[in-house]
Amino acid sequence: MSKQYRDLANCIRFLSIDAVQKANSGHPGMPMGMADVATVLFKYFLKFNPKNPNWINRDRFILSAGHGSMLLYSLLYLSGYKSISIEDIKKFRQLNSICAGHPEYIEGTGIETTTGPLGQGLGNSVGMAIAEEILRKKFGSTVINNKTYVIASDGDLMEGISHEVMSLAGHLRLRNLIVFFDNNKISIDGPTSLSVSDNYKKRFESYGWNFFEINGHNEKQIKKAISKASKAKKPTIISCKTLIGFGSPNKSGKASSHGSPLGDEEIKLVRKKLKWNFKPFEIPQEILNEWREIGKKGELLEKKWEETINNKSSKIKDELEKNYVNSDLRNLESIIEKEKIKYFDSKPSLATRQCSMAAIESISAILPQFIGGSADLSGSNNTKTNNSKIINFKNFDGNYIHYGVREHGMAAVMNGLALYGGLIPYGGTFLIFSDYCKPSIRLSALMGLKVIYIFSHDSIGLGEDGPTHQPIEQLAGLRSIPNLNVFRPADINETLECWQIALKSKNTPSAIALSRQKVAYINPTNSRENKCEKGAYVVKITSHENNVTIVASGTEVELALKVQEKLKENNIDSKVVSMPCMDLFDKQPENFRNDIIEQNSLIVTLEAGSIISWQKYVRDKGINLGIDQFGKSAPYKEVYNHFDLSEEKITNFIQKKLRE
Repeated sequence: MSKQYRDLANCIRFLSIDAVQKANSGHPGMPMGMADVATVLFKYFLKFNPKNPNWINRDRFILSAGHGSMLLYSLLYLSGYKSISIEDIKKFRQLNSICAGHPEYIEGTGIETTTGPLGQGLGNSVGMAIAEEILRKKFGSTVINNKTYVIASDGDLMEGISHEVMSLAGHLRLRNLIVFFDNNKISIDGPTSLSVSDNYKKRFESYGWNFFEINGHNEKQIKKAISKASKAKKPTIISCKTLIGFGSPNKSGKASSHGSPLGDEEIKLVRKKLKWNFKPFEIPQEILNEWREIGKKGELLEKKWEETINNKSSKIKDELEKNYVNSDLRNLESIIEKEKIKYFDSKPSLATRQCSMAAIESISAILPQFIGGSADLSGSNNTKTNNSKIINFKNFDGNYIHYGVREHGMAAVMNGLALYGGLIPYGGTFLIFSDYCKPSIRLSALMGLKVIYIFSHDSIGLGEDGPTHQPIEQLAGLRSIPNLNVFRPADINETLECWQIALKSKNTPSAIALSRQKVAYINPTNSRENKCEKGAYVVKITSHENNVTIVASGTEVELALKVQEKLKENNIDSKVVSMPCMDLFDKQPENFRNDIIEQNSLIVTLEAGSIISWQKYVRDKGINLGIDQFGKSAPYKEVYNHFDLSEEKITNFIQKKLRE
């Protein structure tokens, strides 16, 4: 190993050691162990430009092992990213520092994704690799030709999501995806042999991956392995035999270096062993200059790429910039308006999953960046339309991915598609299986990504499949996630409007819950206004002196209108409010909210699921009608009746309450 190479790697090690020690918190062992691999990658292979972190054709570097965050922060600082200074590193794990405990995605910083929950970065990387294949097919390999590199830990590969996404990556033969497995055989509890005895070679080869084993501290072996992987025709995992806490006389190779500061005395010994005669956070100028030269190489690469783009036809350049770099949605509103007019004339009774399919078909006709898919169940959740063209390993000239029964993996891959830039992913499954997607949905919200989740079969209206498939608490759970818009439309008009909002949203993902059973068309007027935009609106009012305000969502809006008719027969006036999105409604001014939900009337909420998210609207005298127990297997009308969600029983509840 050359002195130059050793010094470059030691910069990473000691910045990581010092930052963790100053914070008195963090994970020094992984950065110390993987510093050699990272140095070779950045010095010889990674295509990036610190002056333009958003360059679409840059290589993506994903630290899936997010606990080793100081490795990433050190690399970004050393290679010249303006986003991270030495002062930021000194504030590692402190309030509002960009150097958070685990990497948190901020566009234009070099932090490509939020990691920490293990396995998520792997899932994101598969999405990024798919995105590259899609755009390379679209624009040619001289325009788009980047790779995605990942550092993954033992823990990443233990998580179930790793099996899902790596199986998919192998199936699609993602040749542009290279994963470095930090095979240090240590977890927080101790040696990985406590819980794992996998034959990694057989495992990954069975997925359709290349598998290489190297000494992760040998410059030549690292370089040779990456060169070989770069020319492969399928994804590659490089098992890097490393020593966690490399350089620590008493803690290397031990769990004690994993998740705790080394301590002042041990750090002195590391400095002595690695011949690093510099103060904490001190990087000699000559070594820093070498790192900055590594970063500067990317400026020339992007300049040459720009020349290539400019030499291409203006049509290619314009389409790349318009649809994928800037994601133009100018025609969206006119398409939605046209569809609303069409259905206003016919007023069809449709399941909202069918309504969603109609929306998808119209939208996909005008948005080439719209990439759909489903975790199986395409025919049930209606995510696949006549405009869907299947992506497979032979041809990425498509717009629809068969994810297989991999809900968690699908959601993480969708995040990666969005993070790559320019693509708008949507993916479907049943609402009940949103539980399998939840960790990735949460990260969509945390990162502020335009990702759209389609969740059909949204209530006990599922019927005969029974309580295992009937979502009760799922809507409440999704609504509890900050920065996630959860939509439950009531008819075709609302479904189109919810899709419009989801696509226009810049920094908020969306979940659209859809029915299996048919619902009536409820929209009373043909209006260009998007009534769902404020989260709720009045569907029908029998008098301006209302005794009752019924607030419902989705399929229960139709039920609410039937109850309204029954009440009117008994000389009780009421207002029916559709609330397709609580999240948007709760953000409206107080006067608007009070106009919609009148506090001087009896407030009744109605949804065939948990009442917990509705309780805030009824005050003391209101009624929350819903279900706080598991469902039943039977035809859906019988199930509704069993849970007292029929127009007769609801009418009786309201009348009884009014008499109290």
